Amino acid sequence: MRVLEAGALYFSLVFAAGFVLGAIRTLWVAPRIGTRISELAEIPLILVVIFLASRWTVELVKVPYTPPFRLGMGCVALILMLIAEFGFVLWIRGLTVSDYIATRDPVSGTVYYLTLVVFAIVPFLDSTLNAARRTQ
Repeated sequence: MRVLEAGALYFSLVFAAGFVLGAIRTLWVAPRIGTRISELAEIPLILVVIFLASRWTVELVKVPYTPPFRLGMGCVALILMLIAEFGFVLWIRGLTVSDYIATRDPVSGTVYYLTLVVFAIVPFLDSTLNAARRTQ
């Protein structure tokens, strides 16, 4: 249960930040500098959010420093993110999945999907780094 709780909390924190950043990007930044550049400029911010949300979640929920627990947390969060992305977000924008994929910029879209992979593995990477620090 702790993995599900941690994954849901981690997802919620990152999704909320992404929702706010996405609104700012869509409404104010993209019209001025373009979609690709605005999406790429958002990635470092969301990466900071991912690292902070992961660290905060594992400390709050007390997720054990073991790969299965941490990978489970990341996978739960990723599944929830994909459900939100392909369900809620596409519904709001009135797009089908194929329309969504076709309208993604090839550069910033690829970086976004790589960021989703990072989102899923950061809790595991954090546990690996912490384990290395503890052995020193």
